[in-house]
Amino acid sequence: MKEEFLQRMEAMLMEEYPIFLNTLDQPRFRGVRLNTLKIDQQRFQQLFPYALKPTPFCPNAYYLEHDVKQIGNHPLHMSGAMYLQEPSASSAVEILDVKEGDWVLDLCAAPGGKSTQIAEKLAHQGLLIANEIDAQRAQVLMSNLERMGFGEVIVTNSHPHMLCQTCRGWFDKVLVDAPCSGEGMMKKHDEAARGWSLENIHACAKRQLEILLDAVDALKDQGFLVYSTCTYAQEENEAVVLQLLAKRSDLVLVDCGVEFGRQGIPYDDLDVSKIRRIFPMDQGEGHFIAKFQKIVPTSSSRILYKSSQPLAKSYREQLESILAMPKGHYEIHHDKVYYRRESFLDLKNIRVLRQGILCGIIKKQRLEPHHHLFMSSYLRPYFHQICEVDDENWRRYQGGEELGISGYQGYTGIVWNSLMVGFAKGNNMVLKNKYPKGLRRK
Repeated sequence: MKEEFLQRMEAMLMEEYPIFLNTLDQPRFRGVRLNTLKIDQQRFQQLFPYALKPTPFCPNAYYLEHDVKQIGNHPLHMSGAMYLQEPSASSAVEILDVKEGDWVLDLCAAPGGKSTQIAEKLAHQGLLIANEIDAQRAQVLMSNLERMGFGEVIVTNSHPHMLCQTCRGWFDKVLVDAPCSGEGMMKKHDEAARGWSLENIHACAKRQLEILLDAVDALKDQGFLVYSTCTYAQEENEAVVLQLLAKRSDLVLVDCGVEFGRQGIPYDDLDVSKIRRIFPMDQGEGHFIAKFQKIVPTSSSRILYKSSQPLAKSYREQLESILAMPKGHYEIHHDKVYYRRESFLDLKNIRVLRQGILCGIIKKQRLEPHHHLFMSSYLRPYFHQICEVDDENWRRYQGGEELGISGYQGYTGIVWNSLMVGFAKGNNMVLKNKYPKGLRRK
């Protein structure tokens, strides 16, 4: 690592610096966070094949042992019952304190760890808009939200300024997990260490402040904004907080309300007791979190809803042959059928990648069901036909093989230990594999 970085850390940590230096030679912290909309803690602990130790950052998160390999191929992961996440990364959403029914904006959302945590807390109530400006990363975000089974979510691929102006005053909670220099991720990403520079830190700080200024506009009166980074640099942390408060008199810094980690590093006249920092000495990789409340109302954009579309009889019948669809709203867009419990929003010129659950794709007047339909935790109780598979048939299914299981006619949910992992199509003799090719194990 660059000597200048180490000198800065020594000046910041003083007597704790030798302890920090020692952590750089230790394996990085790894963890999993379970999705309680698909599995409870007791069942998860029964099915998970490795030792688990709770983290202090989130009640549903656990440390992974360093020698655990290829856990991403486990059916608990592929079913969306868990998310692989560095333990301290769950801290920001805990501080955001999401409640069922909230409207929440995750402004810099990819790859989706914090968005999936927010959606779990919403429990199919309210709304999450998960935005990512980078188109390729936005696809990863959408894939993770799909796998975890969330439906009352809108995935957007927009510049933060455009999105926040379109949605002025809509949100109870906004999360800005901002792009940063990544000093806290140096053990995970070699490029973070190789690309370290003061110039990059200052460039990141400038961009972070711009994003935060936009984010404030998206908040309702009395709404909360959480700002987080995975860097140690004060220029990107305490300094950005101070600049934001100087520019927005309608915003106040509030206490994070948690005991994990430690308070911020003294900086000018900022009240750093309200801020939380996490260092490796605090049992997590580098994280910084600050929480604000909007105290002055500003003009809001009108929330526009799309007219509800009755689904054509033939498509509804095809869907109802698979599951007893609950009441809700449908939209057909580019030959794709979507479902939401609540009305679809009209986001004007914002690029929407997905709104609600993608039920299926219309091909030659037939509705071919989509993986998202079967992965939905909300729709899980409504399927007519499921096939429980053992470990061996799960491996075959994950590899794209046909399953030699008879007695099933039509589209069938494939279930491992009561967890939906995908679907197949039966002809009473075999189950033809419909697992997405991009997810199949090589």
